[in-house]
Amino acid sequence: MVEDDRAVSPVIATVLLLAITVMLSSMVFVMMQGALTTVEKSEPQASVSTRGLSNGFHVVRLASLDQSLDPARLEFQLSPISGQGSMITGFVDDTDVYGVIGSNVSFHDRDAGYSVTKGDYFVIDSKSIGSDDGEWKFKLIDLSSDTLLIDIQLSAIDY
Repeated sequence: MVEDDRAVSPVIATVLLLAITVMLSSMVFVMMQGALTTVEKSEPQASVSTRGLSNGFHVVRLASLDQSLDPARLEFQLSPISGQGSMITGFVDDTDVYGVIGSNVSFHDRDAGYSVTKGDYFVIDSKSIGSDDGEWKFKLIDLSSDTLLIDIQLSAIDY
């Protein structure tokens, strides 16, 4: 019997060592890649539906919103297009807006989670403030990302 102490040829051993080195370095790269890139939070995107009711109110409902927002960082603006009349501004979390019934502008948190999400809505007493003629705009601005979420013209209400 002839004894042969060689297990693998030197060429195959070199190829195997190179393959192992490439695989290990690529695994380290994949693991570290997440730490090297910064993930920025995207700007919120929203769509709304509006409805003018025959009792003199407008309802502005968030039909879609891709992330929850802090009511303290959302500013609303209700302004006449023609410039006649005074602008109404405030924050969603104001004590005379958030969850209040009977104010000029009120916000209703549908899930009561103290966040602005899809399905939440604003009720505007258009008859009292004179915005029922179709010449007013409603804007909602996210101050966290400085994004204009809503910019719509309120429709005229037929009584």
